[in-house]
Amino acid sequence: MDLAAQNQVMLKKLLAIVVLMGGFGIALVPFYKKICEVTGISQTRVVTRAEAKNTQVDLSRTITVQFDATINQQMPWRFAPKQRTIQIHPGEVAQMVYTVTNTTGKAMVGQARPSYGPEIAGKYFNKLECFCFNQQTLAANETRQMPVVFYIGRDLPKNVTTLTLSYTFFDMTAEVGDKS
Repeated sequence: MDLAAQNQVMLKKLLAIVVLMGGFGIALVPFYKKICEVTGISQTRVVTRAEAKNTQVDLSRTITVQFDATINQQMPWRFAPKQRTIQIHPGEVAQMVYTVTNTTGKAMVGQARPSYGPEIAGKYFNKLECFCFNQQTLAANETRQMPVVFYIGRDLPKNVTTLTLSYTFFDMTAEVGDKS
């Protein structure tokens, strides 16, 4: 057999292998699902909202969380929480939205710094999402809604029934360079 004929035979064998491998890969999906169904392994069950219950929430206690917002004196922004207080149970995930407005005609960069009251509260205040994690750049006259998602740890001392989360925005524009 000449070299061209040998190459043709090899090409056909390689194409057959590729087709068989592709078919095998496609066949594995229903095969895997059937094995999981028979053995009960890796079965995903959709839980309805009524069934979903966070067992980490302490329903025997209610905590009042107060929200405060201030601006450093040199910063011409308006900043306020949508609500001043909410009631939650320890372990319950909650969200508060703050509104911030750059009242100037130029872009500015700000950074929010949290503080807690009483001082011990910071140890139990767990933020999952927060605008304070990053610097915020607001365009001229821009208003933005900024959420903070949090929960209060279940191990909060029983005598603490009210916590305050306070943010202060500081002007960081000079530190990052003029954005206007």
